[in-house]
Amino acid sequence: MKNWRINSVLFIFFAILATITGRLFQLQITQGGHYKALSQGLHFSTVNSSGNRGNIFLKDGESLAINIDWPFLVVRPPEIEDIEKTTEDISNVVDLDKDFLLESLGKDLPYLVLARKLSFTEAESINQLNIKGVYIEKELGRYYPQEEMASQIVGFLASEGEGQYGLEQEYNDLLDSEGGFLRKKQGSDLILTIDYNIQFQAEKFLKEAKENFNIEDGQIIVVEPFSGKVLAMAHLLNFNPNYYEKQASDDLAIFKNKTTQELFEPGSVFKAITMAAAIEEEKITPETKYVDEGSVKITGYPTPIYNYNQRIYGEQSMTNVLEKSINTGAVFAQKQLGQTLFLKYIKKFGFLEPSGIDLGETYSSNEVMKKGREINFATASFGQGIEITPIQLIKSYCAIANGGKLINPYVVEKAIDQNKNIKFFGEEVEQKSTKILSSKTSSQLTAMLVSVTEKGFSQKAKIPGYFIAGKTGTAQVSFGALGINQKGYSEKTVQTFIGYAPAFNPQFLILVKLDNPETKTAEYSALPVFRELAEYIIHQYQIPPDYE
Repeated sequence: MKNWRINSVLFIFFAILATITGRLFQLQITQGGHYKALSQGLHFSTVNSSGNRGNIFLKDGESLAINIDWPFLVVRPPEIEDIEKTTEDISNVVDLDKDFLLESLGKDLPYLVLARKLSFTEAESINQLNIKGVYIEKELGRYYPQEEMASQIVGFLASEGEGQYGLEQEYNDLLDSEGGFLRKKQGSDLILTIDYNIQFQAEKFLKEAKENFNIEDGQIIVVEPFSGKVLAMAHLLNFNPNYYEKQASDDLAIFKNKTTQELFEPGSVFKAITMAAAIEEEKITPETKYVDEGSVKITGYPTPIYNYNQRIYGEQSMTNVLEKSINTGAVFAQKQLGQTLFLKYIKKFGFLEPSGIDLGETYSSNEVMKKGREINFATASFGQGIEITPIQLIKSYCAIANGGKLINPYVVEKAIDQNKNIKFFGEEVEQKSTKILSSKTSSQLTAMLVSVTEKGFSQKAKIPGYFIAGKTGTAQVSFGALGINQKGYSEKTVQTFIGYAPAFNPQFLILVKLDNPETKTAEYSALPVFRELAEYIIHQYQIPPDYE
């Protein structure tokens, strides 16, 4: 009897064990995909959801990056009554492949996510269809209300929850203090120096330059020369950070901020730097004269350096050299300065190191300049053979405009944490600034640059009632910069104009850089764009005129 009882208990135990094992096999193997899909469908919050991530605002309070409830599209296949009609209805609203929809709606799954980050228009249209088994739900995520505007400035929040490119990357730790969604500590909000209206206009003028001059690309930077605040940083080619995934499959280069991360040879805008250095060292004055013979022979170099269009100007002052953008005059000034001092000022102006801007940047150490070859110094005097970024050029011209102070440009004005504590970044920038030119040199250079727009080749920059200081630059693009394994320069050009106003009390400084316009020189491309934008800023800020 005892053995019978024991055997009965063992039989029941093994029967229960077999039942459990069979059920586990069914759940994990036979229907594993079914429940995995159900689990994934029900737990839909993505890593990049970041409710505690700090917001980013433009200067006047317009939102650049915030957190919202994004709509996403889900279906419950068992509830779908007409798969083909439902497929047609959905595809008319959302850009989804019909074959993908047919396959998805026919799956034996209780719940399936079809598309994330729908536009609000798409979500509303789906809701209005009122299809059984088709629903709009929401998940928290990053949203960029300005869409393509200022996209290279802001960057984006990647699916892994880390900021990528722009401010989202550079200030990731500050924006997301505890590293992501549903953390206890709120990230700090950022308030930028970027002016919405100026940024908008700058991007608009670049689009017009595309239409008028057929440019391949272009950038505009606007700063306050005394403070270093960046008011605008515009690109012709932008992307929508809300849908960065679509862009990433085409061209990752679109995410790069070319004003801080792309090198170029500046051309004749660099002549003002050469003049500033030579005047500061008292090697020349604005009135110093030389005789231009149309070319300069460099020792050990077979081809002479010519002026644009091989023009010959005869006797000219250093001011005339800037007015008429004479290459041989820049070489003359550099020779008076000498190689050692010229290299010293290239370094003092910040061309051998990062600008210090609070965005990702690159720079060139310009090693070729350190080899001491006469030809390299000669061509660098008028901006060929030396590589810089647009933001480095802006920084150098700010020192000419503001009385000689080299100051780092910046785009974040302040950060505000969850306790309303405010950190101002401008104070740190001011502490790092250095004096590299005397006020006298700064004033003399400004007067020379005003003469360029009053009497020289840049008279189209003039705005009635205001003194404008500025300089054009038209630089040939080297084959190397185009990725071509060949020495020398192509027929492509980069055409720039950089200037500030009112010249003797500057409120803003603008760099316009256009890549390969159909015009021959910057006088006919970048300069008109500068004038339009400068005129807009003068009216926007109601800047008093210099004269009636």
